[in-house]
Amino acid sequence: MTTQLHPAPSTPGGTTTTVHARRRARAVATGAATLLPAAVWLVAHALGAGFVLTDSQGTATIGLPVVLAFSLLFALLGWGSLALMERRIARAATWWTALAVTVALLSLVPVFVEQATGGTKAALALIHLAVAAALIPLLRRTTGSGSGRVRTARGR
Repeated sequence: MTTQLHPAPSTPGGTTTTVHARRRARAVATGAATLLPAAVWLVAHALGAGFVLTDSQGTATIGLPVVLAFSLLFALLGWGSLALMERRIARAATWWTALAVTVALLSLVPVFVEQATGGTKAALALIHLAVAAALIPLLRRTTGSGSGRVRTARGR
């Protein structure tokens, strides 16, 4: 048994320690969802994927900074949407997971619509799936999905 001299202030949804641990875990998930696709890009690039896309608008090359920026953007959108759903709806983890899987699958559509080599398309599909593979299980693990309750801004 441990004794605490000064109890940590409580916040809606848990203690301060729990909130910090959740934020830290979500930051790790965001980092993983940003760095894993970058690793896929580096390996694919080393193996010869050109990452050159052509469509009716012209030609574009997908470089590592673009992969990092978009991976981070979508990881942060995933984090934000999960946090919002946790505050507004019951069974947020279930609904967020369904949303995240849907977004991941829909993100693959443009990969196959663009004109590119097979290697580039395969690498881009793996990059999209790498974001999902890192983000979905790691963020879902932070939800405490068993509660099934709706939390409002006041913590009720």
